Amino acid sequence: MLKNPSSKYRPFPPVQLPDRRWPGRVLTAPPIWCSVDLRDGNQALAVPMNVGQKLELFKTLVKCGFKEIEVGFPSASNTEFVFNRHLIEDGHTPDDVWLQVLVQAREDLIERTFESLVGAKRAIIHLYNSTSPAQRRVVFGMSKEEIIQVAVRGATWIKERLPRLKGTEVMLQYSPESFSATEVEFAREISEAVMEVWQPTPQRKMILNLPDTVEVAMPNVYADQIEWVCRHIRNRESLIVSLHTHNDRCTGVAATELGLLAGADRVEGTLFGNGERTGNLDIVTVALNLYAHGIHPQLDFSDVNAIREVYERCTGMTVPARQPYAGELVFTAFSGSHQDAIRKGLAEWHNDRRPHWDVPYLAIDPTDINREYREVIRVNSQSGKGGVAYLLESEFGIELPKEMQREFGPIANDEVDRLGREVSAADLKQMFWREYIERDSPWKLGEFGAEESGSGTIVCQGTVYRDGVKVRFEGKGNGPIAGFVHGLQSAGAPKFEVAYYKEHALSAGEEASAIAYIQIKYADGKFRWGAAVDTNIERASIKAVLSALNRS
Repeated sequence: MLKNPSSKYRPFPPVQLPDRRWPGRVLTAPPIWCSVDLRDGNQALAVPMNVGQKLELFKTLVKCGFKEIEVGFPSASNTEFVFNRHLIEDGHTPDDVWLQVLVQAREDLIERTFESLVGAKRAIIHLYNSTSPAQRRVVFGMSKEEIIQVAVRGATWIKERLPRLKGTEVMLQYSPESFSATEVEFAREISEAVMEVWQPTPQRKMILNLPDTVEVAMPNVYADQIEWVCRHIRNRESLIVSLHTHNDRCTGVAATELGLLAGADRVEGTLFGNGERTGNLDIVTVALNLYAHGIHPQLDFSDVNAIREVYERCTGMTVPARQPYAGELVFTAFSGSHQDAIRKGLAEWHNDRRPHWDVPYLAIDPTDINREYREVIRVNSQSGKGGVAYLLESEFGIELPKEMQREFGPIANDEVDRLGREVSAADLKQMFWREYIERDSPWKLGEFGAEESGSGTIVCQGTVYRDGVKVRFEGKGNGPIAGFVHGLQSAGAPKFEVAYYKEHALSAGEEASAIAYIQIKYADGKFRWGAAVDTNIERASIKAVLSALNRS
């Protein structure tokens, strides 16, 4: 890296818009959506999709609710052309879906594009040519006037051929490609030149697509560019202003949202942001951001897992683990404090049914998009007692008392730290069993019986093994546990009392098990927890006493 980057790079000049209005606006409705997965997304793949893969993804996009889908560049290759014809001739396109096709301002390419659309119900013909100073200088070697002539000729060739698409409802779209790096005055000038040819009206609008082809500035600058054009272009009421952002600065979503505040009506993007370089706009993110604010996006992502599977299968791409909403880890908390807050928030939501979702660390309810609560909390060395307790309860029904969580949490954390990896709920159960349930030394229960005497006192009798030696006991108390403790101490156990007791069922059916939790307190004030499982709840509680004693 250069010590003085300003010797090589310069800041992007701001748009002169001192009375900008977009910062004070609020989004209240979704935009028109257009998927460009089958074009922009497809051209960015190392191995482009074949016809079968494109058709599967097309059907998924239709199922999601997209009414405008850029299906390809039919003049670019035979595969693209054949796919267009397949959609039209074999009846794969619903009547309310617009097939959008991309074409450069070249007559031979426009001719081939029209051939691909014959018989379509609805079609958007998307004309583009690049307009930025760098493109004009480096790629085309043309002046502004010559670049405008390129656009006008392309628009004219398209207009001349429109009668050939009888029975097809056609909408026209123009993109000054590299708009974000183009002078706003020139972007307006060339767009109005195309409008002069196509003559849009409020009743028959054209789409003016203003792409952030390469992000060269902060998203607020793109918003200023959009608002400037919306306020200064002629016949704004005859236009559908569209956004098409990329993610070079990792702000494609922000640029789109601010561009909508600035007055745009429509958004182009791809599922999960697939596209050239760092990718296109991720439509799933923008749509679910609206959803999280109570605005239905008019796209159905209620099974985002299934959509992700189709996307990955068709494109060969992988949705990153941290991708908003769809990534494997986005509804996952490793931090102990986060886990505890999520667990309490979910409990409040289920028990109190608050009118609006307000669970810490979860922007939306994962179940709304077919994600599951069990994915929310996972455990590694950074986790706390809350996450450990949540997994044991959600996966195995083990409802640890709060004080016991405080004891077992650090024990589990030390073991996870030793392992140096994330652990599963099954791993945690094994740790819990090893620490509490399987503690049978030095004390182990043999025979046990309890009877009520005439005075209401419970008399307990039986045997225990101390370091393998069988010892008989007998004790009395106001219940089986108290009677057992009395008998155990008469058999040589140290003095202690039961400070806490809880039990509950673990499973249902004839082989149902119960789990008991016991906390004992010694004469010196120290506490120890124990736990045990048995099909007989009375034996479970007695074995839990021995578990606590053995852990001392």
